[in-house]
Amino acid sequence: MKADIHPEYFETTITCACGNQVKTRSTVKDVHQEICSACHPFFTGKQKLIDSAGRIEKFTRKYQKAQEAKAAKQASPN
Repeated sequence: MKADIHPEYFETTITCACGNQVKTRSTVKDVHQEICSACHPFFTGKQKLIDSAGRIEKFTRKYQKAQEAKAAKQASPN
């Protein structure tokens, strides 16, 4: 190995937003991340519902209108 070309290698702590901490070695001192295997829905099996731009409300309004139209069609004597 050549001398003086390798980066410094530190003991580091990777910290997640959920509070989970992992100790490892890296070229970066401390790492902060938003999501880890302890809180990610794929690994935990828990799905977090995130509403982006009101899509859920839009769907419920559309579904409600369809239900009202169906009920009105069934109620009308044709």
